[in-house]
Amino acid sequence: SVGSFQVDAGLMLDQLSICFVLLITGVGTLIHIYSIAYMSHDLDRRRFFAFLNLFIAAMLLLVLGDSYLNLYVGWEGVGLASYLLIGFWNQKPTYATAAKKAFVANRVGDMGLSLAIMISFATLGTVSFAGVKEHAGQASTGALTAIGIMLLVAATGKSAQFPLQAWLGDAMAGPTPVSALIHAATMVTAGVYLITRSNFIFDAAPTAQLCVAIIGAITLLFGAVVGTAKDDIKKALAASTMSQIGYMILGAGLGPAGYAFAIMHLLTHGFFKAGMFLGAGSVMHGMDDEVNMRRYGGLGKFMPITFATFGLGYLAIIGVPPFAGFYSKDKIIEVAFNAGGIKGITLGSAALLGAAITAFYMTRVVILTFVGNKRWAEKAHPHESPALMWLPMVLLAVGSVASGFIFTHGNSLKNWLAPVVEQSPVHEGELLKPAVVSVLALVLVILGVGLAVLKYVRKDIPLVAPSDVSIFTRIARRDLLQDDFNEAVFMKTGQGITRALVETDKSIVDGAVRGVARLVRGSGSALRLTQTGFVRSYAMWILVGAIGLVAAIWVVTL
Repeated sequence: SVGSFQVDAGLMLDQLSICFVLLITGVGTLIHIYSIAYMSHDLDRRRFFAFLNLFIAAMLLLVLGDSYLNLYVGWEGVGLASYLLIGFWNQKPTYATAAKKAFVANRVGDMGLSLAIMISFATLGTVSFAGVKEHAGQASTGALTAIGIMLLVAATGKSAQFPLQAWLGDAMAGPTPVSALIHAATMVTAGVYLITRSNFIFDAAPTAQLCVAIIGAITLLFGAVVGTAKDDIKKALAASTMSQIGYMILGAGLGPAGYAFAIMHLLTHGFFKAGMFLGAGSVMHGMDDEVNMRRYGGLGKFMPITFATFGLGYLAIIGVPPFAGFYSKDKIIEVAFNAGGIKGITLGSAALLGAAITAFYMTRVVILTFVGNKRWAEKAHPHESPALMWLPMVLLAVGSVASGFIFTHGNSLKNWLAPVVEQSPVHEGELLKPAVVSVLALVLVILGVGLAVLKYVRKDIPLVAPSDVSIFTRIARRDLLQDDFNEAVFMKTGQGITRALVETDKSIVDGAVRGVARLVRGSGSALRLTQTGFVRSYAMWILVGAIGLVAAIWVVTL
């Protein structure tokens, strides 16, 4: 406690945090087992596991803390662990740079969380979840909107949402198990947890809630478009992660109607995306760490278990029934359309379009990697991974198949979360019936898959990405110019301001200091001329001083 400010360092285990604890520890355990084999030849594997367990501890604190301040400690902890693991092979300058980029982008988001905590304490007098919920009704809409916007800023940083999403692709520099656990299943979903946990704030601040939905819709399309142009298998999956979290943020931004479905998609995504990242790691393991899908081809025959588990994750993410993504993603699309009016049409259409693009680029990943003729170098000898690697992939594939049905059967997950998030009212006159949404989504998925098959199956895939492509492809390859925008607007502006401040420091601050020094030096030089060492000179100066003193007294007393 500091003065009147007191925070209890307590833990809170409720229905929402239990979902995350099971995800973190369950998927985390499988990835630890996978990492035993994956990192077996790395001399620094002890450091790797130390950092990995630091992350697990921080992530558990994040979802179990009973206040925003306790959550903030875990929030910063997972950011630190992410930085350490992205730059795990820091002897490579590009990897160290990627870690710094992720760290800086997350610091921008973290500022939002710290400001939200400050505003909450200043207006509500508390930062505990229970206290904020209790006193939220007494605060003005403006204050709650400010808190909600700051929480959204925090979520965009940690969950790689627009406009703070540029770091996620570079984060693939870390070991693949890190990408599976931190940058697919857990840490990047912390923003979804933060918004869902703060549902009482967003429900009382419609403007902030609408901003959440808009950011989710923008990001799900942004990530999907970027994914269509990536040849690096991990970066393609990273773009997919960005897009899928956009669906979750969209669901959370739809209020009581969408909170449960956002969490459902988060949980199902944890299964199929972690499994697909581990599958990518298995491919890299069998291909001497090659990540360029243009240098794969036909690996399904050499890695049947990896192909099967990756394929099940693929079917789940594109939303093919009865796989997990079909249930969770379609529910978010349905709720988006039923938001009503222009809002519902816009958000629902964006979600449907994202589903079609997802089907296209994920089919592209599967075709380039597992189907067709081999395109790898003769020195490569693709082979299936050891059991310690494929067993976790199999278990995650089971979750990719069954979790959606389990969570939706009898509204089990929605009813489970009811004590934490408010339930939506019954919709009268829905814009689109659930069956219509499912049919539309499935038709668009088929179109996306068909387009990818026509474009990549039975076609010669060049080993080097062709340069004579449309401007849209070139822009997608450059992450829709996000890095270029950041460099032009923020980095160069910051460098210009820094140079101006340096010149100001040199010319004004240093100039003033040097001017004083010159004045003192000049005065000293002048005084030195009077110090001749001759008695007659001193006597003359004493006489001059005495005459001056007498004259001054005479003038004063006249």
